[in-house]
Amino acid sequence: MEDENQPKVETVQKVEQSNDVASPSAQPVEQKETKQVKESKAPTGGKIAIVLVRGFIDLPQPVRDTLHMLNLTRKNNCVVITDNVVNRGMIKKVKDYVTFGEITEQTYNALVEKRGVEYQGREQDRKKKYSYKFSTINGKKYKSYFRLNPPRKGFGRKGIKMAFKVGGALGNRGEKMNDLIERML
Repeated sequence: MEDENQPKVETVQKVEQSNDVASPSAQPVEQKETKQVKESKAPTGGKIAIVLVRGFIDLPQPVRDTLHMLNLTRKNNCVVITDNVVNRGMIKKVKDYVTFGEITEQTYNALVEKRGVEYQGREQDRKKKYSYKFSTINGKKYKSYFRLNPPRKGFGRKGIKMAFKVGGALGNRGEKMNDLIERML
């Protein structure tokens, strides 16, 4: 029986042929390589909440660009995105600056009710070349981010520079993201 925590090991066979003119009867050489396939949690299509924990000072430019694409521009801002491969890749890139996790529908509704700001602007520019970012929820237009308070009782006992697994604030929280958002509302 395979353990779920152990990475799967695939065996790949490579056949190399030499292109030497001097030895036309050269036999193909077989080499075996092992490559580890790391199974990550497959996207479920649910909702993932991302909260920016650390500021923008001394950020590398690719990370800064990814945070702007996610519409996270200030500390304690939160966005809710769908769980897909593209968004998982962006989260992976900024995991050292944000905390994230799956949220329930009840938490999402509380977030919209208490911290949702109605979008008052236009949908497109005058020439219809640019569409402005907003979310439509229950027929109302809201800004696509939520400004939250710092959490009551803090992010974690080791601060905002350590991973959540070791007692800090950064990285994947899983289901405990609901608790963090409730403390930040």
